[in-house]
Amino acid sequence: MKCGYVAVLGQPNAGKSSLVNFLVGEEVAIVSHRRQTTRNSILGIRSGEGFQIVFVDTPGIHHSKNNLDKFMMKNVRSAVAGADVVLYLFDGSKKMDEEEEEYVQNLQEKHEKVLLVCTKSDKKQVEQKFDGLKVSSATGANMDKLLKKIVDLLPDGEPIFDEDLYTDRGVAFLISEKIRGLLLDAIDKEIPHGVAVVIEKFEENFDRVDIDATIVCEREQHKGIIIGKGGVNLKRIGQEARIYAEHLLEKKCVLKLFVKVDRDWRNQNVGNYYR
Repeated sequence: MKCGYVAVLGQPNAGKSSLVNFLVGEEVAIVSHRRQTTRNSILGIRSGEGFQIVFVDTPGIHHSKNNLDKFMMKNVRSAVAGADVVLYLFDGSKKMDEEEEEYVQNLQEKHEKVLLVCTKSDKKQVEQKFDGLKVSSATGANMDKLLKKIVDLLPDGEPIFDEDLYTDRGVAFLISEKIRGLLLDAIDKEIPHGVAVVIEKFEENFDRVDIDATIVCEREQHKGIIIGKGGVNLKRIGQEARIYAEHLLEKKCVLKLFVKVDRDWRNQNVGNYYR
């Protein structure tokens, strides 16, 4: 049986989360038009006849500006170090800059099994220094070919996870990420990425689950934007997150959202929210 870990790398907005969700067949990572929405190395699991692929969806490769950025880039390095196969995704509709070209070349020199994947093939393409398999998460183009290429490169071994699992993450984490994704889409460019979501309470019984989640932001004015006039933003996010949680858990969910300000959480206090 072919089994192994596949690290998914690329610049922010290269389509990493979309590709992992497509190949896994479930929503395991935030998909947003905003850059750098993935912070943790999230595992998505695809089991099939004769294979199991464990995808590690990583944060976008970028320069570290604060402790949150350093945490994210540490996750990228760890994912590559433990990977059997590395997928490097690049947006085929945008020209790579010299820094990215150098990174790809170094990656190919240091890792034996690197697959270059040219994403967003449904959009107008530009000429690139490197060739890659052209795929599209929007249309599904060449995803079957990519899956076969990955399986062919995996080592022989025993399954790493039970075959009915599609992620290693707990339900509370998935719900917190869903809330963060809804939040990023709802507020668009009004506030920066300085938000985190913490599940403070998760109590589940036979037919119901009670969840309290806190949205952490950096400024009082951001808190007002998140809540919205008359609480409209927070209410809409809460309703959509509750529907997602009920679908995930297959039971009634009572979800309460709170917002608090922690001015320096991305630097001094990041450890309170990402461990």
